[in-house]
Amino acid sequence: MRMYDLILKKRNGQVLAEDEIGWMISQYTKGEIPDYQMSAMMMAIYFQGLTKKETIQLTMAMANSGDFLDLSSIPGIKVDKHSTGGVGDKTSLALTPIVAALGVPVAKMSGRGLGHTGGTIDKLESIPGFSTNLSEEDFMKQVKEIGVAIMAQTKDLAPADKKLYALRDVTATVDQMSLIASSIMSKKLAAGADAIVLDVKTGNGAFMKKEEDAKALAKEMIMIGKGAGRNMTAVISNMDEPLGYAIGNALEVKEAIDTLKGHGPQDFKELVYHLAAYMLLAAGKTDTQEDALQKVQKCVKSGKALEKFREFISAQGGNPEVTEDTNLFQQASIVEEVFSKEEGYIAKIDTEGIGICSLMLGGGRETKDSIIDPSVGLILHKKVADFAKKGESLATIYGNDLKKVKQAKEHFYLCYHIEKEKTEKKSMIQNVLFS
Repeated sequence: MRMYDLILKKRNGQVLAEDEIGWMISQYTKGEIPDYQMSAMMMAIYFQGLTKKETIQLTMAMANSGDFLDLSSIPGIKVDKHSTGGVGDKTSLALTPIVAALGVPVAKMSGRGLGHTGGTIDKLESIPGFSTNLSEEDFMKQVKEIGVAIMAQTKDLAPADKKLYALRDVTATVDQMSLIASSIMSKKLAAGADAIVLDVKTGNGAFMKKEEDAKALAKEMIMIGKGAGRNMTAVISNMDEPLGYAIGNALEVKEAIDTLKGHGPQDFKELVYHLAAYMLLAAGKTDTQEDALQKVQKCVKSGKALEKFREFISAQGGNPEVTEDTNLFQQASIVEEVFSKEEGYIAKIDTEGIGICSLMLGGGRETKDSIIDPSVGLILHKKVADFAKKGESLATIYGNDLKKVKQAKEHFYLCYHIEKEKTEKKSMIQNVLFS
């Protein structure tokens, strides 16, 4: 078999066979196929596309390129959740203890953030003492004992995807639907869950700006998961403004804790509760969405969800007292308000721009070697459709460098658009798709 022949075949719009895809991914992962040939293949796929069968086969080849986590020793239906990412997305922090407290085992591998916000791992590591560097043995043991564990993704989980994504990133072949879906799903399938609930974001702060594109991606991922024998659910959620009010690692953990206490922002609660309900349905814990939502609400109201979060923190070396005393988190030395320069309704928020404010403060990574400052970020006080008086605070900025705080503040003003007429606020849950 020659890579040249496969490139020619795909360039001419022909369908690659399963053994050809498997050989290509295996040889590229081993370093036997050079980057320039794989770049040509990615570009051929970009223009010619992949069939449903090819997409599933590519995803499985990538999933099988490294370790494949076997969760069969953990009793019950294991349900994983994946978000396509956004600003203020601390969903996993509140979601996983809720579903674990309701008897759904969550064995989750998460990543660090690269870009304007930290990832789930970065947020958890802002908890004093918390460790995400678990051995596979300890990871499985913890899920069996308390129902939840979150660890940093291992280097050997779908290594083909890591190599391919880095290549696509520099060859303008990232935004091809089948390649996006196979990249996400290869890691999810390798992580071993029986069912997967996807949170596919849409809006100006999401990778998929248009709802129809988010739906198309969701359908592609559902098709892959179903083809691999997984129970799939996809929620299309709004990212036309940041999720919740907190943006920044420790600040987002505090907001997740507040939500587990039954408080927290309404939009964040709505998303967490609905995702939790779909995870319960996927695990066979209930038959209806209404019953699932009631179970979630009772779990939070009773304090069981918060107690599970404390148990989870303790199991991974963290200090559970942060749930009662948020001063135990690292604190920013500079706290500054951003006051409205005019009166009117918040008509639009440049969500990605708000994320960049957090990046400017040190809350995200510009390169993979950047060190995140867990204490910095923003707390928004006004969101879309809210009324702001002139001189009223739009947000509080938390930082440790006066120059960075000033830059973030200047950038913030570019992100808020105020008008005299009230704008209709989009609903959080835009759509739900099932396998």
